[in-house]
Amino acid sequence: MDASQLALHAEMEERHWWFLGRRRILRALLARLLPPGEERLVVDVGCGTGGNAGALAREYRVVGIDTVETAVQHARVKFPGAHFWCGKLADLPPKADAGAELYLLTDVLEHVSDDFLLLSTVLSRCPEGGHVLITVPAHEHLWSGHDEALGHYRRYDAERLKATWEGLPVSVRLLSYFNARLYPVVRAVRWLSRLSRRSYGTMGTDLRVPVGPVNRLLAGCFGGESRVLVRALEEQRGRAYRTGSSLVAVLRVEREGTVPRTKPPGTAPDHPIAEGR
Repeated sequence: MDASQLALHAEMEERHWWFLGRRRILRALLARLLPPGEERLVVDVGCGTGGNAGALAREYRVVGIDTVETAVQHARVKFPGAHFWCGKLADLPPKADAGAELYLLTDVLEHVSDDFLLLSTVLSRCPEGGHVLITVPAHEHLWSGHDEALGHYRRYDAERLKATWEGLPVSVRLLSYFNARLYPVVRAVRWLSRLSRRSYGTMGTDLRVPVGPVNRLLAGCFGGESRVLVRALEEQRGRAYRTGSSLVAVLRVEREGTVPRTKPPGTAPDHPIAEGR
Protein backbone atom coordinates (compact mmCIF):
# COMPACT_ATOMS: atom_id res chain seq x y z
CA MET A 1 0.00 0.00 0.00
CA ASP A 2 1.16 3.55 -0.64
CA ALA A 3 0.90 6.35 1.93
CA SER A 4 -2.57 7.45 0.84
CA GLN A 5 -3.93 3.89 1.03
CA LEU A 6 -2.41 3.45 4.49
CA ALA A 7 -4.14 6.62 5.64
CA LEU A 8 -7.41 5.30 4.21
CA HIS A 9 -6.86 1.95 5.93
CA ALA A 10 -6.13 3.66 9.26
CA GLU A 11 -9.42 5.56 8.99
CA MET A 12 -11.55 2.69 7.75
CA GLU A 13 -10.42 0.08 10.30
CA GLU A 14 -12.12 2.05 13.06
CA ARG A 15 -15.42 2.59 11.22
CA HIS A 16 -16.07 0.21 8.31
CA TRP A 17 -18.39 -2.75 8.94
CA TRP A 18 -15.92 -5.32 7.58
CA PHE A 19 -13.17 -4.37 10.03
CA LEU A 20 -15.62 -4.12 12.92
CA GLY A 21 -17.20 -7.50 12.17
CA ARG A 22 -13.88 -9.26 11.64
CA ARG A 23 -12.50 -7.81 14.88
CA ARG A 24 -15.50 -9.17 16.79
CA ILE A 25 -14.83 -12.63 15.34
CA LEU A 26 -11.10 -12.48 16.10
CA ARG A 27 -11.68 -11.45 19.71
CA ALA A 28 -14.20 -14.25 20.22
CA LEU A 29 -11.82 -16.89 18.83
CA LEU A 30 -8.89 -15.52 20.83
CA ALA A 31 -10.89 -15.58 24.05
CA ARG A 32 -11.38 -19.36 23.57
CA LEU A 33 -7.79 -20.03 22.58
CA LEU A 34 -6.09 -17.75 25.08
CA PRO A 35 -8.09 -16.43 28.03
CA PRO A 36 -7.34 -12.70 28.44
CA GLY A 37 -4.60 -11.64 30.83
CA GLU A 38 -2.17 -8.76 31.07
CA GLU A 39 0.84 -11.08 30.75
CA ARG A 40 -0.51 -13.23 27.90
CA LEU A 41 1.50 -12.22 24.83
CA VAL A 42 -0.07 -12.01 21.36
CA VAL A 43 2.06 -11.12 18.31
CA ASP A 44 0.26 -9.49 15.37
CA VAL A 45 2.36 -10.18 12.26
CA GLY A 46 1.66 -7.74 9.45
CA CYS A 47 -0.22 -5.49 11.85
CA GLY A 48 -0.64 -2.67 9.34
CA THR A 49 -1.93 0.48 10.99
CA GLY A 50 -2.62 -1.38 14.23
CA GLY A 51 -6.38 -1.73 14.55
CA ASN A 52 -6.38 -5.34 15.75
CA ALA A 53 -3.33 -4.94 17.99
CA GLY A 54 -4.80 -1.80 19.54
CA ALA A 55 -8.11 -3.49 20.32
CA LEU A 56 -6.45 -6.56 21.81
CA ALA A 57 -4.08 -4.46 23.96
CA ARG A 58 -6.98 -3.85 26.35
CA GLU A 59 -6.92 -7.55 27.30
CA TYR A 60 -3.45 -8.87 26.37
CA ARG A 61 0.16 -7.83 26.05
CA VAL A 62 0.50 -7.20 22.32
CA VAL A 63 3.42 -6.77 19.93
CA GLY A 64 2.63 -5.66 16.39
CA ILE A 65 5.14 -6.02 13.58
CA ASP A 66 5.06 -4.69 10.04
CA THR A 67 7.62 -4.01 7.32
CA VAL A 68 6.11 -0.64 6.35
CA GLU A 69 7.43 2.22 8.48
CA THR A 70 4.51 4.53 7.67
CA ALA A 71 2.02 1.89 8.86
CA VAL A 72 3.95 1.39 12.11
CA GLN A 73 4.03 5.14 12.68
CA HIS A 74 0.23 5.30 12.33
CA ALA A 75 -0.09 2.40 14.78
CA ARG A 76 2.20 3.90 17.39
CA VAL A 77 0.31 7.18 17.42
CA LYS A 78 -3.15 5.60 17.54
CA PHE A 79 -2.50 2.74 19.95
CA PRO A 80 0.10 3.55 22.63
CA GLY A 81 -1.10 0.54 24.65
CA ALA A 82 0.55 -1.91 22.23
CA HIS A 83 4.19 -2.21 21.22
CA PHE A 84 5.06 -1.92 17.53
CA TRP A 85 8.21 -2.94 15.69
CA CYS A 86 9.15 -2.18 12.07
CA GLY A 87 10.91 -4.91 10.14
CA LYS A 88 10.69 -8.53 9.08
CA LEU A 89 9.62 -11.18 11.56
CA ALA A 90 12.85 -13.11 10.98
CA ASP A 91 14.78 -10.06 12.24
CA LEU A 92 12.65 -9.54 15.35
CA PRO A 93 14.90 -9.90 18.43
CA PRO A 94 14.06 -13.17 20.24
CA LYS A 95 13.27 -11.34 23.48
CA ALA A 96 10.60 -9.27 21.71
CA ASP A 97 8.26 -12.25 21.28
CA ALA A 98 9.63 -14.54 24.00
CA GLY A 99 6.72 -16.24 25.72
CA ALA A 100 4.22 -15.48 22.94
CA GLU A 101 1.33 -17.94 23.01
CA LEU A 102 -0.52 -16.82 19.90
CA TYR A 103 0.45 -15.27 16.58
CA LEU A 104 -1.97 -13.47 14.28
CA LEU A 105 -1.72 -13.43 10.47
CA THR A 106 -4.90 -11.57 9.59
CA ASP A 107 -5.20 -10.87 5.87
CA VAL A 108 -1.43 -10.86 5.45
CA LEU A 109 -0.47 -13.98 3.46
CA GLU A 110 -2.11 -12.69 0.29
CA HIS A 111 0.21 -9.65 0.36
CA VAL A 112 3.48 -11.62 0.08
CA SER A 113 4.89 -13.49 -2.88
CA ASP A 114 6.04 -16.43 -0.74
CA ASP A 115 3.28 -17.23 1.74
CA PHE A 116 4.92 -20.60 2.56
CA LEU A 117 8.01 -18.79 3.83
CA LEU A 118 6.08 -16.30 5.96
CA LEU A 119 3.86 -18.90 7.62
CA SER A 120 6.70 -21.32 8.31
CA THR A 121 8.74 -18.45 9.79
CA VAL A 122 5.86 -17.66 12.15
CA LEU A 123 5.58 -21.34 13.12
CA SER A 124 9.34 -21.51 13.75
CA ARG A 125 8.91 -18.90 16.50
CA CYS A 126 5.75 -20.32 18.04
CA PRO A 127 6.22 -22.62 21.07
CA GLU A 128 4.75 -26.08 21.41
CA GLY A 129 1.09 -25.73 22.36
CA GLY A 130 0.92 -22.21 20.93
CA HIS A 131 -1.50 -21.16 18.21
CA VAL A 132 -1.48 -19.28 14.92
CA LEU A 133 -4.72 -17.65 13.76
CA ILE A 134 -4.90 -16.91 10.02
CA THR A 135 -7.41 -15.09 7.85
CA VAL A 136 -7.20 -14.64 4.07
CA PRO A 137 -9.53 -13.54 1.26
CA ALA A 138 -11.30 -16.43 -0.47
CA HIS A 139 -12.23 -17.43 -4.03
CA GLU A 140 -10.40 -16.33 -7.15
CA HIS A 141 -13.74 -15.57 -8.79
CA LEU A 142 -14.05 -12.63 -6.36
CA TRP A 143 -10.84 -11.07 -7.69
CA SER A 144 -11.39 -7.44 -8.68
CA GLY A 145 -9.70 -4.06 -8.79
CA HIS A 146 -9.94 -4.05 -4.98
CA ASP A 147 -7.35 -6.86 -4.83
CA GLU A 148 -5.12 -5.11 -7.33
CA ALA A 149 -5.29 -1.80 -5.46
CA LEU A 150 -4.29 -3.51 -2.20
CA GLY A 151 -1.41 -5.43 -3.76
CA HIS A 152 -2.79 -8.95 -3.38
CA TYR A 153 -0.97 -11.86 -5.00
CA ARG A 154 -3.86 -14.31 -4.74
CA ARG A 155 -7.16 -15.26 -3.19
CA TYR A 156 -7.46 -18.67 -1.55
CA ASP A 157 -9.58 -21.77 -1.45
CA ALA A 158 -9.33 -24.17 1.49
CA GLU A 159 -6.94 -26.54 -0.31
CA ARG A 160 -4.52 -23.76 -1.33
CA LEU A 161 -4.42 -22.46 2.24
CA LYS A 162 -3.89 -25.96 3.68
CA ALA A 163 -0.90 -26.40 1.36
CA THR A 164 1.01 -23.67 3.21
CA TRP A 165 1.27 -25.82 6.36
CA GLU A 166 1.16 -29.31 4.84
CA GLY A 167 3.86 -31.53 6.37
CA LEU A 168 4.59 -29.15 9.26
CA PRO A 169 4.12 -30.15 12.93
CA VAL A 170 0.72 -28.54 13.43
CA SER A 171 -2.83 -29.69 14.03
CA VAL A 172 -5.79 -27.86 12.52
CA ARG A 173 -8.35 -26.76 15.09
CA LEU A 174 -10.43 -24.71 12.67
CA LEU A 175 -10.48 -24.23 8.91
CA SER A 176 -13.61 -22.56 7.61
CA TYR A 177 -14.94 -20.01 5.23
CA PHE A 178 -16.51 -16.98 6.87
CA ASN A 179 -18.22 -13.72 5.93
CA ALA A 180 -20.76 -16.26 4.69
CA ARG A 181 -23.96 -14.37 5.47
CA LEU A 182 -22.93 -11.44 3.28
CA TYR A 183 -21.20 -13.52 0.64
CA PRO A 184 -23.95 -12.98 -1.98
CA VAL A 185 -23.67 -9.21 -1.46
CA VAL A 186 -19.87 -9.26 -1.76
CA ARG A 187 -20.09 -11.42 -4.87
CA ALA A 188 -22.60 -9.03 -6.49
CA VAL A 189 -20.45 -5.97 -5.70
CA ARG A 190 -17.35 -7.61 -7.14
CA TRP A 191 -19.23 -8.67 -10.27
CA LEU A 192 -20.54 -5.14 -10.80
CA SER A 193 -17.07 -3.73 -10.15
CA ARG A 194 -15.54 -5.92 -12.85
CA LEU A 195 -18.39 -5.20 -15.24
CA SER A 196 -18.14 -1.43 -14.84
CA ARG A 197 -14.34 -1.45 -14.44
CA ARG A 198 -14.81 0.87 -11.50
CA SER A 199 -14.36 0.21 -7.80
CA TYR A 200 -17.16 0.62 -5.30
CA GLY A 201 -15.11 2.68 -2.85
CA THR A 202 -12.09 4.95 -2.56
CA MET A 203 -8.69 4.79 -4.29
CA GLY A 204 -9.49 1.75 -6.37
CA THR A 205 -10.73 -0.28 -3.38
CA ASP A 206 -14.20 -1.33 -2.25
CA LEU A 207 -13.76 0.51 1.04
CA ARG A 208 -16.55 2.99 1.60
CA VAL A 209 -18.46 3.36 4.85
CA PRO A 210 -22.25 3.05 4.30
CA VAL A 211 -24.66 5.29 6.17
CA GLY A 212 -24.70 4.64 9.92
CA PRO A 213 -27.67 2.27 10.29
CA VAL A 214 -26.60 0.18 7.29
CA ASN A 215 -22.99 0.05 8.48
CA ARG A 216 -24.11 -1.14 11.92
CA LEU A 217 -26.43 -3.73 10.38
CA LEU A 218 -23.66 -5.14 8.18
CA ALA A 219 -21.15 -5.17 11.05
CA GLY A 220 -23.63 -7.02 13.25
CA CYS A 221 -24.49 -9.53 10.53
CA PHE A 222 -20.83 -10.30 9.80
CA GLY A 223 -19.67 -10.22 13.43
CA GLY A 224 -22.56 -12.46 14.45
CA GLU A 225 -20.79 -15.35 12.70
CA SER A 226 -18.48 -15.46 15.73
CA ARG A 227 -20.87 -17.75 17.61
CA VAL A 228 -20.87 -20.40 14.87
CA LEU A 229 -17.10 -20.20 14.42
CA VAL A 230 -16.40 -20.49 18.16
CA ARG A 231 -18.71 -23.49 18.38
CA ALA A 232 -16.89 -25.16 15.49
CA LEU A 233 -13.57 -24.49 17.23
CA GLU A 234 -14.79 -25.93 20.53
CA GLU A 235 -16.31 -29.01 18.93
CA GLN A 236 -13.30 -29.59 16.64
CA ARG A 237 -15.64 -29.67 13.65
CA GLY A 238 -13.16 -27.88 11.43
CA ARG A 239 -15.53 -26.16 9.03
CA ALA A 240 -18.36 -23.89 10.19
CA TYR A 241 -19.42 -22.43 6.82
CA ARG A 242 -19.24 -24.09 3.40
CA THR A 243 -18.41 -20.85 1.59
CA GLY A 244 -17.80 -17.17 2.19
CA SER A 245 -15.64 -14.30 1.01
CA SER A 246 -12.86 -15.11 3.50
CA LEU A 247 -11.17 -18.10 5.14
CA VAL A 248 -10.09 -18.50 8.77
CA ALA A 249 -7.72 -21.13 10.16
CA VAL A 250 -6.48 -21.90 13.68
CA LEU A 251 -3.33 -24.01 13.91
CA ARG A 252 -1.88 -25.55 17.07
CA VAL A 253 1.87 -26.15 17.14
CA GLU A 254 2.48 -29.75 18.18
CA ARG A 255 6.26 -29.66 18.14
CA GLU A 256 8.84 -26.88 18.15
CA GLY A 257 11.60 -26.69 15.58
CA THR A 258 9.83 -25.79 12.34
CA VAL A 259 12.43 -24.76 9.76
CA PRO A 260 11.35 -21.91 7.47
CA ARG A 261 10.76 -23.16 3.93
CA THR A 262 10.09 -21.50 0.60
CA LYS A 263 7.21 -22.07 -1.78
CA PRO A 264 7.66 -25.51 -3.39
CA PRO A 265 7.61 -26.13 -7.15
CA GLY A 266 4.20 -27.03 -8.49
CA THR A 267 2.29 -24.70 -6.19
CA ALA A 268 -0.80 -23.23 -7.82
CA PRO A 269 0.21 -19.97 -9.54
CA ASP A 270 -0.72 -16.58 -8.18
CA HIS A 271 -3.26 -14.38 -9.95
CA PRO A 272 -1.96 -13.54 -13.47
CA ILE A 273 -1.98 -9.80 -12.70
CA ALA A 274 0.29 -10.39 -9.69
CA GLU A 275 2.62 -12.84 -11.43
CA GLY A 276 4.60 -10.06 -13.13
CA ARG A 277 5.54 -8.22 -9.95
